[in-house]
Amino acid sequence: MVEFSLREYEASDAAAVLQLNAESVAVLSPMDADRLQLLAGMASLHLVAVGPSGVIGFLMAFADGTDYDSVNYRWFATRFKRFLYLDRMVVTAPFRQAGVGRAFHAAAVQHAAAAGLAWIVGEIDLDPPNPASLAYHERLGFVEVGRQTLPSGKVVSMRARRIV
Repeated sequence: MVEFSLREYEASDAAAVLQLNAESVAVLSPMDADRLQLLAGMASLHLVAVGPSGVIGFLMAFADGTDYDSVNYRWFATRFKRFLYLDRMVVTAPFRQAGVGRAFHAAAVQHAAAAGLAWIVGEIDLDPPNPASLAYHERLGFVEVGRQTLPSGKVVSMRARRIV
């Protein structure tokens, strides 16, 4: 079993977070240092998972009412109230299936419940497909509440899970 811990993001984690984002950019939006700094200042929840060799994953989430320019966040903002939007959850390949994602999700649920939020929401790529993420979110009780085609042509499944 892999030992890891979760903690709040710190500015000194920026290089590791940017590297993890770059490794998964096919299923995430690109992010440079300036964008990371902007989003880190807006995030309602920003955690890193730390393993024996350093940062092995990160979670960035935004609460309802944030001035976030993501088209997917905006889609949810027009349809839901009292939500936590899971924008990015990345775990480096060697540590997938080690419980890091489940720990991030549990922390997000705890954070959302403490903030009085009712929903956890996010999107999963359908075209191109991301079957691992789809299966993971279905196991956690996320259901499709819509679909959206992004300007890039990517099609995403909009997913929500009620927490209260």
